Amino acid sequence: MSGGNIVLVGMPGAGKSTVGVLLAKSLSRGFIDTDIVIQTTQERQLHEIIATEGHAAFRRIEEACILQLSVAGQVIATGGSVIYSDAAMRHLKKGGIIVWLRVPVAVLARRLGNLTGRGVVMAPGQSLDELAAEREPLYAAWSDLTIDCGDADHEGILARLFAALPPL
Repeated sequence: MSGGNIVLVGMPGAGKSTVGVLLAKSLSRGFIDTDIVIQTTQERQLHEIIATEGHAAFRRIEEACILQLSVAGQVIATGGSVIYSDAAMRHLKKGGIIVWLRVPVAVLARRLGNLTGRGVVMAPGQSLDELAAEREPLYAAWSDLTIDCGDADHEGILARLFAALPPL
């Protein structure tokens, strides 16, 4: 596991990016946020890609960006929709451990503001509850570890991660 990546998955607002940075600093590892990789390569914000090209095109772009990642020993925070791509998830799993940061929908609803402005990939008219119900079985299927985050702050989630991760 020492050379493997730690890949954080979960719903938007679960804290993947913030916890990922804290985890990377604590472990003296590099940090990659795949949403930033997408924005950098596309030279647009996520919500702009979704608005102009649609959800299906965004998922193809996301998958292509993930499949181009060739890194070891990193902490990787993924976008919440990466879970829809079997190819991307196989690629990430091959390179490390997949950790699902599971947060109750009520907590996510409090944390999230404008879902459209955040670039959340969801069907028009779909509620956050419906999105979570659609994605949670996929997160469960792909994850090696599940961290029940509850209403914990980032430091609390980090402590739960350290308690659950295998020796690094």
